[in-house]
Amino acid sequence: MKTRQDAVSFALTLPETYEDRPFSKADWQVLRSRENGKMFLGVYEKDGFVCLNVKGAPAWCDFWRRAYKAVTPGWHQNKDHWNTSVLDGTVPEADIRKMIEDSYRCVTDTAAKRIYEAVKNIPKGKVATYGQVAAMACEPKMARAVGNALHKNPDPSAIPCHRVVNAAGELAGRFAFGGADVQAERLRAEGVEVTEYRVDLKKYQMK
Repeated sequence: MKTRQDAVSFALTLPETYEDRPFSKADWQVLRSRENGKMFLGVYEKDGFVCLNVKGAPAWCDFWRRAYKAVTPGWHQNKDHWNTSVLDGTVPEADIRKMIEDSYRCVTDTAAKRIYEAVKNIPKGKVATYGQVAAMACEPKMARAVGNALHKNPDPSAIPCHRVVNAAGELAGRFAFGGADVQAERLRAEGVEVTEYRVDLKKYQMK
């Protein structure tokens, strides 16, 4: 990746992205997520080189700075969460792509999305607790947030929230799934035994 257009073209291959030019300085191009309008890539020229501003977790920002001299704290942006990568040929293209992809994930990822992805990984015939789902979603202290997210489940056919129970193996409220016994019926249909609105975690909990 050597040119401005290389970087912009790659960024636009990521889902639901678009280019913006919000700054008065004409050479700045900004790539954003359509979902929330947040910037994940800034492309501009400085000191004769094309530069990319990308977002990342502080630990990753530090890692890239230590790996390459061409990667420095973000110019005109938060130094903990943004890096500037200079396209001077010293950073492998694969790593530049990874930086852009990671930056994109930083602005599009949410706790709810991670929760939904975790729930999708609960296999048929098994259950997981709210705390277990929170841990899988990298939100170990947010078991309550799991309940809130599943209450707003945008796609029940793809996100099997009926496989989530509390720490005692108890099912959700009897009308949480649109009718009495619906959660129990769905679990039984998948081979999970439900007795008095409770599942035996020793037997059915996902490991």
